[in-house]
Amino acid sequence: MAMALGLSGGLLAAGASAAPGAAALARGEQVYARCAACHAIEGNRTGPQHCGLFGRRAGTAPGYSAYSRAMRESRWVWDEKSLDVFLKDPMQALPGTTMGYSGVKDAAERADLIAWLKEAARPGAACQPVP
Repeated sequence: MAMALGLSGGLLAAGASAAPGAAALARGEQVYARCAACHAIEGNRTGPQHCGLFGRRAGTAPGYSAYSRAMRESRWVWDEKSLDVFLKDPMQALPGTTMGYSGVKDAAERADLIAWLKEAARPGAACQPVP
């Protein structure tokens, strides 16, 4: 998996030098609509909130306790690389996760989703983590 993280990180880093355009962010928001059945930016649902996601250790969203043992013990920290690996195929990337979603297989969709999440999940006026 370390190799997968390194490879995806290299691909993302190549595109990370330019800020995502409005079209990419709009596409990312559309992809996030698939996540909204279980997740929200501002609050916990069936799955944990995404506000404050980047830089947070997996399994530690404030006020959320329904994590799988695999997620709690993963020691993953959410960033562009780890999200890319996880979102491609959650159950393969982290065996034992209870996130029963098959993943975002298309690399461009994942990149747009991650770019949108990076903006939308940044704590600030529109994103206040639930304690």
